[in-house]
Parts: sequence; C-alpha cells; structure tokens
Amino acid sequence: MPELPEVEVCRLGITPHITQQKVTQVIVRNAKLRWPIPDEVHNVVGEKLETIERRSKYLLLRFSSGTLLLHLGMSGSVRILEEHTPAAKHDHFEMLFDNDKMLRLNDPRRFGAVLWFPEHQDLQGLLTKLGPEPLTADFAYGHLFAKAGNRKVPIKTFLMDNHVVVGVGNIYANEALFIASIHPATLVNSISEEKFNQLTDIIKQVLAAAIEQGGTTLKDFTQADGKPGYFAQKLFVYGRAGEKCDGCQTILEEIRQSNRSSVFCPTCQVQVIPKQAAKKKPKKATNATKAI
Repeated sequence: MPELPEVEVCRLGITPHITQQKVTQVIVRNAKLRWPIPDEVHNVVGEKLETIERRSKYLLLRFSSGTLLLHLGMSGSVRILEEHTPAAKHDHFEMLFDNDKMLRLNDPRRFGAVLWFPEHQDLQGLLTKLGPEPLTADFAYGHLFAKAGNRKVPIKTFLMDNHVVVGVGNIYANEALFIASIHPATLVNSISEEKFNQLTDIIKQVLAAAIEQGGTTLKDFTQADGKPGYFAQKLFVYGRAGEKCDGCQTILEEIRQSNRSSVFCPTCQVQVIPKQAAKKKPKKATNATKAI
C-alpha cells in the first residue's frame, strides 16, 4: 500500500506537469471505487489546476471552485501521460489538460477514491479529525506522550492511528520502532516522555529519508514517471522476518498486530512488560468462614 512517502513522491512528481494548466476533459471509466466517483468531478472542466497538496495519504488538487481529492487505496497509482495514451486495464479515472498531458488513476483493487469538495468544504469529514503531519512543526516533542496518556495500546498500533499522527504506516512504523529499540507490542503507557521524544525525531528522519530516496519499492508502486523508488534497499526489519538483524545478527521475528505484519529484533527490541499489581494476601478466616 502506498504510504506517506510514496504519496509525497507522487505529488512532487506530477506537480510540475499539470499545475497552472487548464482541464479540457474528465473521463470516468469506472466510478465504483471505495466510494462512487461523483458526477461533480466534471465541474473542473475549463478550470485551471492551481496547486497540488497532500494531507496524510490524500492528494488535494486545488481549483478555484473546489478541491478534487485523490486517494491511492491499497494498490492505486497516478501517472502523467501523453493525452492520447491508450487506456489499460484498471485505468478508472483521468483528467486531460491543455498542454496535452493527462493525469490517469490506475487502481486494480479499487480501494482508492476520487471525490469532489465544492468550495473546499470537507463534506465527508475525511480530513478534519486527522492528527498532525509528521514532517511539520505540529508534530513536536510532547505530542506522542500526551496522546498516549494511560492508554494500554501497543505502540505499533498507536503510531498507525491517524488520529494520533498521520502517515506512519506499517512499513515506517516497523522501521522507526527498530531504530528506537522499542518492541512493537510495548504498551504506550509504559514508555517515557524522553523515549517518545526520541521516537518523534526518528519518525521524522525515517519518513524524510524515504521521500529523498523516491519512495519504497513495492510491487504496486512506482513514481509518477514510472521509475521505482529505492528506499526498500535501506529497510532494517520490514519484510525481513527470518533474516539476521543488521545490528546484532539475531534472527528477526514476526508477529501479527491488527492484521498487519510486525517484524522486530528480539535482542535489540526487548518488550517492556508493566509490573503486575501485587496480589492481595488472602484474608484470615473468620469463625463464620471456618464453619463453612
């Protein structure tokens, strides 16, 4: 599944080709994606695409009259192609521009989305409850610790909650926790504020490195120009269960959390188990209980 770095690389890749260009045609070949593509997407015909932004894993194409939202789902991708490029299987949506370029969405599993927000209103509430962007000043020291509170939630699950922080998907949660020497099943209420602040820095570094490398190479992801990303060459644990840890040579192990794979080093990432409350001593038997 394309994660934040892959979506950001996509944004960077398509922006120079179609921003400040006027839409000449919108073609919907299959409207049955995660949510049905609304007819209102045709409203952008004749308008100029002003900017392309990203919020979490959503691409936001800004027009004067509203925002066209794209989500790549589990296996989607967008490409910038020449206007008359023949459509292929799973090409569901495209926008043509007056510079003879075309933006095309391909989504084999159809978990992606194309939605229209008139006057930029977040009608579906998709964006309003999202946590901070991890590569901005909003994701600062103290944020994770405050969000954790006394919650008894595994740290891996916690990091992947978009209400806590956006964009830390499965791949990068695995990587960040390894670098921070935190076991993925460690409960958040057992992690110190100092450790959370260290993890904050690591998350920023891991995501920034992935974007710089062009996005992780997965079978379903290539950049907007068709070239693969290269960050997969630098993964420490994700997808490497059964291999040796680069640091200590211990065999990496794998567990399932919320139907996702968590790979970790049992030596470098020792699970912190909260101390159990001491068991109460049994009360001395009274005369009444002795009789029973």
